[in-house]
Amino acid sequence: MEFHPLSRVWIYQSDRVFTNVEVQELEQLLTDFTTNWQAHNQQLKAGYEIRYNRFLVLIVDESQAGASGCSIDKSVHLMKEIQEKYHVNLFDRFNIAYKEQEEVKALNREGFESLITEGKINQNTIVFNNLVQNYQEYQEKWECKFLNSWHQRVFSLPQGI
Repeated sequence: MEFHPLSRVWIYQSDRVFTNVEVQELEQLLTDFTTNWQAHNQQLKAGYEIRYNRFLVLIVDESQAGASGCSIDKSVHLMKEIQEKYHVNLFDRFNIAYKEQEEVKALNREGFESLITEGKINQNTIVFNNLVQNYQEYQEKWECKFLNSWHQRVFSLPQGI
């Protein structure tokens, strides 16, 4: 499905990798949800992506119908159900994901800060900006270098790193 660049995006990051079996189950669950997702009795043009078996991404093209507070609440409710069913945390904003070679890893804030101090995270480390708001930002700025992300405003790199 093609989405307008300004389509809204919500990214939920799991604190662990989903198994392939879980991803298959999640694909069915998210397909059912996005196919039937409505706002004020209007069908939303919606879709999802599961990235790296860790990130659940919901997308709504609001050019046809806008996501309302109630419809957004339904998506949050779904994510809470997924959390409970799969024993994951999808709402911890300081569960910070980054790439080490091609593997996506995640740590809590303290663990991430430790890697920075040790020089294992640097300005070129790929991090994930789960705060992107629209599809274009998601395509262009979700996976980015530490240097170009909000991370560099929150975490200080040692000199020369």
